[in-house]
Amino acid sequence: MYYRTMGDIPHKRHTKFKKEDGNLYREQVMGTKGFSGTQSILYHHYLPTEVVKSEVLSSYLPEYEEHTALNHRHLMTTSIQKSGNAIDAREYLLGNSDLLIGTANVTEEMKNHYRNGDGDELLYIHHGTGKVETMFGTLSYRSGDYVIIPIGTIYRVVPAEDTKILFIESFSQITTPRRYRNEYGQLLEHSPFCERDFRGPEVLETHHEKGEYKVLTKSRGYIHSHILGHHPLDVVGWDGYLYPWVFNIEDFEPITGRVHQPPPVHQTFEGHNFVVCSFVPRLYDYHPEAIPAPYYHSNVNSDELLYYVEGNFMSRKGIKEGSITLHPSGIPHGPHPGTTEASIGKKETLELAVMIDTFKPLKIVKKAQEIEDKNYMFTWIEK
Repeated sequence: MYYRTMGDIPHKRHTKFKKEDGNLYREQVMGTKGFSGTQSILYHHYLPTEVVKSEVLSSYLPEYEEHTALNHRHLMTTSIQKSGNAIDAREYLLGNSDLLIGTANVTEEMKNHYRNGDGDELLYIHHGTGKVETMFGTLSYRSGDYVIIPIGTIYRVVPAEDTKILFIESFSQITTPRRYRNEYGQLLEHSPFCERDFRGPEVLETHHEKGEYKVLTKSRGYIHSHILGHHPLDVVGWDGYLYPWVFNIEDFEPITGRVHQPPPVHQTFEGHNFVVCSFVPRLYDYHPEAIPAPYYHSNVNSDELLYYVEGNFMSRKGIKEGSITLHPSGIPHGPHPGTTEASIGKKETLELAVMIDTFKPLKIVKKAQEIEDKNYMFTWIEK
């Protein structure tokens, strides 16, 4: 990300910054990679360390299924009935030691605040509108938004209407692809998006209230409760390169060619051992003999997960909005029978989907078997 500042900050970092009553604002350096990564400096009304009570609540790590046959999998998330606020409604579906993936039907605002102490979070808004109130300020969201929330950020989600979220809980930092940035961090001309497409916090709402406020902290496999002696969103100003931001999938500019382009051209974000790609409406390949449908391929050292948002995904049959397919490494996958021939001569696709490729195998959460299409592995049999 690029440098940004909001609210009131002193002229020089690590110097006296006083309130009107003569007391000091409390400076907090929040950064990654031990002071060598991206960081921001925030100024609080109160001590960010003022905790009056702490306790461990429960484990949040999901229970995975036992070893099963190596199959392509299809999960239908529209069958999930669980709902509630943006934390309680989370239904874990897949994961490994690098990330956890699931969906959430958000129908209520969060009463308490929350932070992930293990890594960044990515919230893809399938549908719905609302806002995310954070210590860096408030961001509004709408359908198609990717909301990136850095590790340690205190926030809460306030939906204006029912919201469906595909989420990634990463154990690392989520960034734009390195190959699209120059040595100074600026996005290059051939990148499918630029800094103009990013939205940071829109307004900084500073709270002065004292009292007991609960912050749920996710870390080390458990959810912890920290009761602060003041409102957690007490920041009067901040500056730096680390803060929550939003990118809408509609602003991803697809890269096309004369013949079929490989999946990396759709890459949008990356974390440690995984990437996130955006499949958006685009023109098809324009070689006169081109076959727009993807070729059959074996994933090279990666599992491929696709979350289908809307449109007619041209290489698949039996897929609906909210479907998740997993094509694991070790066996080939590709278009369903008849879709290769049907794609020839087509000029464009209107599909919209999010892809997550992981470089360690993904495990299926046991509970996800309840929403699985058990016959998906056999849908490539030609009849």
